[in-house]
Amino acid sequence: MTHQHHPFAKPATNYAEQVAILERRGMRVDDHAAAEFYLQHLNYYRLSAYWLPFETTHAPHAFAPGTRFTDALNLYLFDRNLRLLMLDAIERVEVSIRSQWAYQMSHRHGPHAYLDASLAANRGRWESNLAKLEKEVQRSDEVFIRHLLATYSEKLPPAWAVCEVMSLGLLSRWYGNLKPMPTRSAIASVYSVNERVLGSWLHHLTTVRNTCAHHGRLWNREFTVTPLIPKTKPLSLQHQFQPGSRRLYNTLTILLHCMDIVAPQHSWRRRLKTLIEQHSPPTRAMGFPPQWDQFQIWQ
Repeated sequence: MTHQHHPFAKPATNYAEQVAILERRGMRVDDHAAAEFYLQHLNYYRLSAYWLPFETTHAPHAFAPGTRFTDALNLYLFDRNLRLLMLDAIERVEVSIRSQWAYQMSHRHGPHAYLDASLAANRGRWESNLAKLEKEVQRSDEVFIRHLLATYSEKLPPAWAVCEVMSLGLLSRWYGNLKPMPTRSAIASVYSVNERVLGSWLHHLTTVRNTCAHHGRLWNREFTVTPLIPKTKPLSLQHQFQPGSRRLYNTLTILLHCMDIVAPQHSWRRRLKTLIEQHSPPTRAMGFPPQWDQFQIWQ
């Protein structure tokens, strides 16, 4: 059976009409002016992802009795603040791993070690990573990059400078393609995990960061790139994860573990718990286990 394509026939609706549609479907809108204001600045289609959990049927659309516009808005605001918190932690972890990559590469293999194809596990991947890195360096308007390129004969700066203009995705690819096991392990050991686990965490955090950077829905998303759960090292950490989960809980566990290492005085754990208390999102939809706040990682 073939699916028949037909032209899109829905007309655009104004804000008052959008509110009326929601009310027809069983949503309670106590303040029409406020609802129209949020629809104007947030987009009906964008907000619809946040009232989806309140629908009892999707075709036709109908909301569970007692669903209020403010419930969907609350989830939206929670998600927005969650993205900002995630970006804050990911930045600190990324800066740390970048710094370790540069330190271990240059101390073990020389300042321009990343230009050495023999240190790459896969030659083709190394070539495409290098081409991407050259583009990122050319695009950079950092004074230190300009200075190094103008002063020295190498076409790219040393590892400790180049890592500063590297995206997280590129760092992840570079680490993933790094051949010398002692170097991979030296970087990973700073975070108390083995090199395979760190590689998978970098890959996973890249996809999470991209969701945050593009303002995508985060709180109940199912991730296609999932992180490995450490098996033996460190032993206590293994039991903090939810095995087989594709949701955000495991990401938060990774970030809490890493933040304790890279910023021991951080307030991130407290800010995260406060955000959850303020908005009371359905934590099960985020992959949280029952009694999650009793787990050691949350203390």
